[in-house]
Amino acid sequence: MRQAAFDWIVNRTLQLLLAVAMLLPYRRRVALVGHLARTVAAPLAGYNRRSRANLAMIFPDMAAEERDRVARAAADNAGRTLIEIFSGRDFVEQVRDARVTGPGLAAIEAARAEGRPVILVSGHLGNYDVPRGWFAARGVKVGGLYKPLANAAFNETYVDAIEGVSGPVFERGRRGLGQMVAFLKEGGMLGVLFDQRMPQGEKLDFLGYPALTALSAAELALKYGALLVPVYGLRQPDGLNFEIATEVPVPHSDARTMMQAVSDSLAARVRAHPEQYFWIHRRWKP
Repeated sequence: MRQAAFDWIVNRTLQLLLAVAMLLPYRRRVALVGHLARTVAAPLAGYNRRSRANLAMIFPDMAAEERDRVARAAADNAGRTLIEIFSGRDFVEQVRDARVTGPGLAAIEAARAEGRPVILVSGHLGNYDVPRGWFAARGVKVGGLYKPLANAAFNETYVDAIEGVSGPVFERGRRGLGQMVAFLKEGGMLGVLFDQRMPQGEKLDFLGYPALTALSAAELALKYGALLVPVYGLRQPDGLNFEIATEVPVPHSDARTMMQAVSDSLAARVRAHPEQYFWIHRRWKP
C-alpha cells in the first residue's frame, strides 16, 4: 500500500513536469529538460557518481575532469531523450529529415520489398527511438519491445509515449512475446534494445568486461528468418538533430555469436560517443 502511494505521487509529479515542459516550443523544451537532468536530477539521484564509476572502469586512462564532463553530458542526453520520446508527433517531425548513413538502409528496404521481417537492434546511445520515428514519418510502423517500469503508475504513461512515436509496442513476457511473434511473421519491423542487464542472460563481452546479455533478438532473427541490423540514432552537436547510422546486417550463425557481434558494434559506437551513452545502467553488475 505504501509503495503504491509513493508510485502515485511520483507519477503525478512526473506528469505535471512533463505537462509544463510540453507547453514550451519543441527546441526550448528539449534544451530545458536536458539542462534539468544534467544540473538537478542526475546529481540528486546519484547518477553522476554511478556514471563516473562506470567510466573509470571502462576508460581507466580518462582524466577525472573528463569523466565529470562525460557524466554530465550523458545526463543531459538522457533528459533530452526522455522529453523527445514524450513529444510524440513533434519528435517524429523533428527526425523526419535525419541523415541516414551506412549500408543497413538498403538491406532493410530490400528485406521489406521481399516481405521479410526486420529487427533493428540498438542500445541506450544517443536517442534509440530516432530510427522508429524516422520510419514512422514515412508511414512505416516499427514495433517496440519494452521492459515495464518499476513504477506501475507511471508505466502506462510511458507506454503511451513510446507507442506515440511508432506502434505497436510489446511488453517483455509471454503475452507480449506472442503478439510480437505474430507481428514479425507478417513481415513487420521491430526495434529492440539489448543492453540492459538480464539476470538470465549470457555473459558476453561489452567494452572489455562480461555483461549479462539477452540473446532473444538473435534467437528471433534465426527462428523467423529476420534481418538483424544494428542501428543508432546519434545526436548531433546542436543537441536537436540526429544522424541515423545503419550497419551491415549481422550474418545468421548462432545466437551467441550474433549477439556478440551486436555487442561489439555498440561498444565501438560508445567509444566514439561516450557522452551519449546511458552510463547510469548497472550494466556490469554480477
